[in-house]
Amino acid sequence: MELTFAVSGDDFISAGEASTKIKKTLRQIGINAQIIRRVAIAVYEAEMNVVIHAESGNIFLEVLDNEIFIKVIDKGPGIENISLAMKEGYTTASEEARRQGFGAGMGLPNIKRTADDFQITSEVGIGTKLIMSFYL
Repeated sequence: MELTFAVSGDDFISAGEASTKIKKTLRQIGINAQIIRRVAIAVYEAEMNVVIHAESGNIFLEVLDNEIFIKVIDKGPGIENISLAMKEGYTTASEEARRQGFGAGMGLPNIKRTADDFQITSEVGIGTKLIMSFYL
């Protein structure tokens, strides 16, 4: 099974819709509840990073026999220093995002903590790509 979800930057009204749809889909096909919870946390964090930092992005879900594979690709400013961005509490979120309760600097660390495998690449001025795997 493969699904794709579009995410728009600065669209705080629709933020979380992709992660909610993924969670519902995984529940419908009978994935273990603990795995669904981990996937939902990671995808929500990634989705919010697109909303907060990028112009737009896509979330790709692929459910295989032994793995849930998620790829998030955004078009945005990119990340200058990935090591710094991976530190808990580090954020480049706007004041507006923080006023709304987002941008605490926990997104990437939470994704890394919940995924079985996590890779991030970024190119300044182009965007960021996350790859996450959750083993079944």
